[in-house]
Amino acid sequence: MTSSRHALLDNATHRDLTVASGAGAQWGDGVMGCLVVPSEFRAVAAHYPIVFRRDGQTGRFAPLALFGFEQGENLFLHQDRWDAAYVPLAHAVQPFLIGRTRHEDDVPQVHIDLAHARVGAPAGQRLFDETGAPTPYLAAKAEQLGALDAGWRDTAAFLDALERHDLLEPFTLEVPLAEGSTRSLVGYHIIAEDRLAALDGAALGDLNAQGYLLPIYMAVAALGRFPDLMARRGRG
Repeated sequence: MTSSRHALLDNATHRDLTVASGAGAQWGDGVMGCLVVPSEFRAVAAHYPIVFRRDGQTGRFAPLALFGFEQGENLFLHQDRWDAAYVPLAHAVQPFLIGRTRHEDDVPQVHIDLAHARVGAPAGQRLFDETGAPTPYLAAKAEQLGALDAGWRDTAAFLDALERHDLLEPFTLEVPLAEGSTRSLVGYHIIAEDRLAALDGAALGDLNAQGYLLPIYMAVAALGRFPDLMARRGRG
């Protein structure tokens, strides 16, 4: 397991710190997928399949964007290039993360994982300028962190609504391999389209009033990205 070393980011301690901003397996981009939040489902669905995975310990579901079909496989990563116009927030913000105090109303703070491979790269982006002010790069990351934090705050209620209406069902996909065999993608759930179509007007109205219908339909549409993902694997 990769170790981490989180610290509150400040312009004195981290005045000269740099962070690699490019793509590459050496920066931690060689991953099968990442968590996503409903507020970004429209952007995610343009490039990646969206599935749901149940945590074996908590029993809670979490939405994921898939980049590949097995651990360590990112079919969007081509050496130093990420072949998609959008990178999901939870991955794009690395090595930064939100830090919170014990008081829920306090302003979230920007933390950094000093053990992350991107931190300290010689040709990386500076986080603070000569005056100690945040650089445009850090400002953009802080904005992404804010969007991710707001999205996570809304995700639990969204997932509760999916379970309340029984809108998640197990999903299995057979992935063809180069030598002619197949690999089964298992352990995930997707939106149950037949149950969604069978919802009555009251249920649909409730989901729409809460702003959940759009991300639900985006999650359904995102399943159409699986053929592209398989084609990427076939191209090797």
